[in-house]
Amino acid sequence: PNSDWSSLIRKSRDGVEGYNLPPLTKNLTVKQDLKQPQSVSSRNYDTHVSQLDNGLKIASEKLFGEFCTVGVIIDSGPRYESPFINGTTHFLEKLAFNSTSSFENREKILETLEKHGAICDCQAGRDAIVYALSCRRNGLPQILSLLADTIYRPLFQDFELDQVRKAIEFELEDLSTRPDPEPLLVEMIHEAAFSNSPLANPKICPSENINKIKKEDLYSYMKTLYEPKRTVLACIGTDHNEFTQMAIEKFGLIKPIWDENPESVANKPSGYIDTRRAVWTGGSKLIEKDLSELNQGYNNQLPELTHLIVGLESPSFMNERDFVTSCVINTLMGGGGSFSAGGPGKGMYSRLYLNVLNRYHFMFSATAYNQSYIDSGIFYIHASAPPQYLEDMCDVIGQELIRMTGPCDPVQLNRAKTQLQSMLFMNLEQRPVLFEDVARQVLSRGRREQAQYYFDRIEAIQDSDIQRVARKMLESPPAVAVLGRMGRLNPYDRIKKIITSKSVPRKFFR
Repeated sequence: PNSDWSSLIRKSRDGVEGYNLPPLTKNLTVKQDLKQPQSVSSRNYDTHVSQLDNGLKIASEKLFGEFCTVGVIIDSGPRYESPFINGTTHFLEKLAFNSTSSFENREKILETLEKHGAICDCQAGRDAIVYALSCRRNGLPQILSLLADTIYRPLFQDFELDQVRKAIEFELEDLSTRPDPEPLLVEMIHEAAFSNSPLANPKICPSENINKIKKEDLYSYMKTLYEPKRTVLACIGTDHNEFTQMAIEKFGLIKPIWDENPESVANKPSGYIDTRRAVWTGGSKLIEKDLSELNQGYNNQLPELTHLIVGLESPSFMNERDFVTSCVINTLMGGGGSFSAGGPGKGMYSRLYLNVLNRYHFMFSATAYNQSYIDSGIFYIHASAPPQYLEDMCDVIGQELIRMTGPCDPVQLNRAKTQLQSMLFMNLEQRPVLFEDVARQVLSRGRREQAQYYFDRIEAIQDSDIQRVARKMLESPPAVAVLGRMGRLNPYDRIKKIITSKSVPRKFFR
């Protein structure tokens, strides 16, 4: 009432009738400073981290709403499978939220989830496995009990193992017959890039190991890696003190089933953790295969394709500045499919669209990816074209990799930075994504930086940073994976020659 704002309100006997607002072309003049409301980025909404006596890290962050997301991330995964049978993590991912000591079957678990409006999921990466649930906040104690039982006291009944074996067999058959073999290609490029090191271990269970993995193998793996000191328990949407007390009750006293029943691990090895660093070797994984039958079907116009992936070593996420720069490079390169619908938000102005998909009719897709780990990383481009254009495809992709080291157009760089910043904030608006971000940062660093922290670091990236990191990536020996018909061409030799000479034969680019 004491400010000039009151003069803008038009009142009547019944209340506010309207507003006498000036046109948008004029500035509002208010003599009194307006009091700013408290920002949601204040200390009240920072991530809080504490640690229990057994080494378990507890992380939480407040969030508005009736629901919360809670879960566990464990420092495990295929990279630690060298002393075990490859595919163990894949089995554990499929067996999550089945029968436990307190829940005799999956139906009992589903009843508990339904009672508290909850959903559950388990996802395994190469260097971690995540068990997560979303539920109403008033059901958090019961859901925490279910989560602790799932992780530390699973039963792994015979019929459950049989179901998982059939599920994985079906998954492998599906991967081998789908037109887009992306998961298989990711396996191949990791095997080529990190030969004989932990990151080369397959994420997908090899077919020859499906019937080898037994209950004792799973318990032995869990006994070795599912330790509290390798675990972070995180929750988004709760008070930290209350959550810590619940964690002490549910996770602090529970006894793992493999400790309660030592015979469950039989004579399987346990206690050895593969701590080798991932070593980039470069190399190739080439599979000659006729893919012409995969595109059959009514009115299917797609031709037979050969898939090419070219990878370079990228920075670890522990090397913060170079890691952020590599993320900007990834957004700068962008890409997609030649039939992809959408506007600029999908990357239609990225380099792989402007320089590749819009110029060469034979290119059916070209997409850049960047995957980072604690000790290394891999930046790669996945492209596809008909087999007769494989040599030309190698030249096109090789040229784009070389171009990364040149001057960057300021408009393209600012667009890539803005797009990356936008994706960062929009993704973190989703509670499950925020949960995983908190859990992964606390697992790897012991703390969590807010989104604004990375927003500012993206903004600080300059053209010189792009060129410096790109040159460093191109110094690593390339990794090449190909699936499809290749004829007499050796794609690895072709790519290596282009990158080493920093030039592309002029026979094609004229």
